Amino acid sequence: MTQELDIRIGTLVGGNGDDPAGYIRQIAPYGFESFSITFWQTLGGVDLARLAESVREAIGDRDITISTVGIFGNPLEQGALDLETAKAWETLIDNAHLFGADIVSGFTGRLRGKSIPDSISTFKEVFGPLAKRAEDKGVRLAFENCAMDGTWQGGDWNLAHNPAAWELLFDAVPSEHIGLEWEPCHQMVSLIEPLPQIKKWAPKIFHVHGKDATIKWDVVKTHGVFGSEPFAFHRTPGFGDTNWTDVISELRWNGFRGAIDIEGWHDPVYVGDREMTGQVHGLRYLKGCRGEFIPNPV
Repeated sequence: MTQELDIRIGTLVGGNGDDPAGYIRQIAPYGFESFSITFWQTLGGVDLARLAESVREAIGDRDITISTVGIFGNPLEQGALDLETAKAWETLIDNAHLFGADIVSGFTGRLRGKSIPDSISTFKEVFGPLAKRAEDKGVRLAFENCAMDGTWQGGDWNLAHNPAAWELLFDAVPSEHIGLEWEPCHQMVSLIEPLPQIKKWAPKIFHVHGKDATIKWDVVKTHGVFGSEPFAFHRTPGFGDTNWTDVISELRWNGFRGAIDIEGWHDPVYVGDREMTGQVHGLRYLKGCRGEFIPNPV
């Protein structure tokens, strides 16, 4: 990675779509520097070698990398799709190198309806071997910090949305090859201040999702967080409450090297026909927060 791109700014691309490479070909000219290729629950029979080849052709000679490949489902349960998710973790670990990526990301899963502590032993059973597999392949595993409407007491998808849960997860599988796919948004909607987390958890932050939040404090103070009025909205960077200059400075201060990939398709304003308008604004905003590398005089 060149010095000026110690932190790349990119976006997510759905691997289950009709033509991921065609999507990349269309949006690459806007200046994205990385792409994170994501799958929902199953790889859907995708030929990963062919997909990787088509993605490389779409990128061409541009200085663009594939930051992560990811699978988002529940690998801790035993339903048909859950078992496919668990298998997809293995497959992506084995094939990440085809994309030039060394990070496989996704949800941890959880035992449905059970508390976070009740799911830890199953997490260890599943991700202990996956962590070893990742170590052998030179791959890191990054868990998104998304609650997916879960709580400490119960949920359907993911354990890794709370700092106390991170302690349990990393104690259960103490591997340097497992960490976080972190973003401020998911902490903000839990009313957790995200910036201090970077200082403590930077060694475990492998990948960053470019997603922000707007907190309606007037709603919180009037209706609370469980009332009829929404109090928080996911936003594209540049439209939310986070100062990403501070985020990027703190990441750099703590040694982060990698990519911030915009997780689009959530902003309530820049949606529909305005989706790419919002994403490209977010791309330019994040590049401005990062700064342009200027070599020192010799």
